[in-house]
Amino acid sequence: MDAEDDITKVWDLAEKIGFCMLTTQTGADLRARPMSAYAERMENAVYFLTDGASHKDEEIASCPNVCLAFADPKGQKYVSLSGTAEMQNDREKIRELWATPAKAWWDSPDDPSIRILKVTPNFAEFWDSPGTVMSYIKMAAAAVGSSRPDMGENVKVTM
Repeated sequence: MDAEDDITKVWDLAEKIGFCMLTTQTGADLRARPMSAYAERMENAVYFLTDGASHKDEEIASCPNVCLAFADPKGQKYVSLSGTAEMQNDREKIRELWATPAKAWWDSPDDPSIRILKVTPNFAEFWDSPGTVMSYIKMAAAAVGSSRPDMGENVKVTM
């Protein structure tokens, strides 16, 4: 695969998985929480709807570097995106991103407390294995033999 194919793979996996753990820095500690992600490859951005009263805005203002960890353990597919985050109050974008997961937190896209968290990725890494059953077979075969198992692709990508 070439670099363009690798970038496409990152976006495909992020879009397919849809949920991720967003990690921010708070003081000397790291904090991760699950978030519903809206990957927009044409904008080179991942968007989230978040509440303006959450601590994420303070954490991002203090340290805008974040990590997004997407995981599909059943399919043995994982993506880690590192990038720069910013908070926005773009009401049109909020309405554009409004979907079922948001209804668990707010009544409508017009709720004034909703904010956009935009992450612009600059680096990604993905792991794409052939699947759980095949991975177990390869690990078992490697355990009895003297070789390491081929667990699929692990690619580092500059975005």
